[in-house]
Amino acid sequence: MSVKAWATTALFVVLVAAGMPCRAAGVGIAALEMADPVGGGTMSGYLFYPASVPAGSTTTLGPYTVAATRDAPALAGAKPLIVISHGQAGSSLGHHDLATTLAGAGFIVATLEHPKDNVRDASGVGTSAVLVGRPVQVSATIDALLADARWKDRIDPRRIGVAGYSVGGYTALMAVGAVPRFVRLIGYCTRHRRSGAICNDARRLATEARTHGLSLQAYLAGVQDDLSRRGPTADPRIRAAFVMAPLGLLFDGPGLAATDRPVFLAYGEHDEILLPPENALHVKREVKTLDGVRAVPKADHWVFLAPCSAALVETMPELCRDPEGVDRAAVHAQVDADAVAFFRKTLVVAGD
Repeated sequence: MSVKAWATTALFVVLVAAGMPCRAAGVGIAALEMADPVGGGTMSGYLFYPASVPAGSTTTLGPYTVAATRDAPALAGAKPLIVISHGQAGSSLGHHDLATTLAGAGFIVATLEHPKDNVRDASGVGTSAVLVGRPVQVSATIDALLADARWKDRIDPRRIGVAGYSVGGYTALMAVGAVPRFVRLIGYCTRHRRSGAICNDARRLATEARTHGLSLQAYLAGVQDDLSRRGPTADPRIRAAFVMAPLGLLFDGPGLAATDRPVFLAYGEHDEILLPPENALHVKREVKTLDGVRAVPKADHWVFLAPCSAALVETMPELCRDPEGVDRAAVHAQVDADAVAFFRKTLVVAGD
């Protein structure tokens, strides 16, 4: 069976099982700006929400064509909230199709742009501010929305989930209890010297550490100390995590076993950026609360980014190309439906 046929068949099954309506609600999109508790300053992002507008309208935001209407009137009633964390040097719109699918199915979805680890400024990659600060920023996003006069009555605080891709998957796992051991980066990059961006970052960090008279091991021990001082990053309000191609190598077995809420794992079987045996499959083996797995045949790391516009194909072709036989749009139809079904299942409140 081709990947496209596989995804189309599976999508029908998921939609029926989840009770998802055949016609989605209209979707609104509003800009967000929140305080950054890690570095000071602000964090930008977007809120996607069920809206009283016709389904199918679009808004152009930079190189993205988003299936939502800017500042549309929100539908009444409290809805579940999902926060999406992007990958390294990513964008708050990098998963806009997942956000609009969830919003069309009745969720409110917040995306944030992690300071100093985004497409405009990735200067903090590998620092405590990013490795420790990311889940703190997810929690701050929830804080801001629950205190916002416009949105607090639209959100059910009993039904909150998190989704994340790549380093955002790592972030989501930390938000539901996983605890990293940063020194594991050294062993991974010793075993996989050509393992793309993550080990290029390790070499850069080692060089920077030497300028301060430190080994990479000592530098990472400092990051671990920063995590200990910060305290637990798990947010008790977050009830479930949907992770795509997660950075799993920074967690040991006990660190992943500390996850105490449902997790859904999606990954590409041919991921050459975060090798599955020590990332996605490591998460699959060690997380005891795993609630579902979607292995995408032939797919690489980038398949979970939203299907690219013509502008993105021109400016970031390496993020837009998929291996032969992989239909990104079909994969997203399946994975987005998986997310709807997973959060509908795990964010149920007794008595509803």
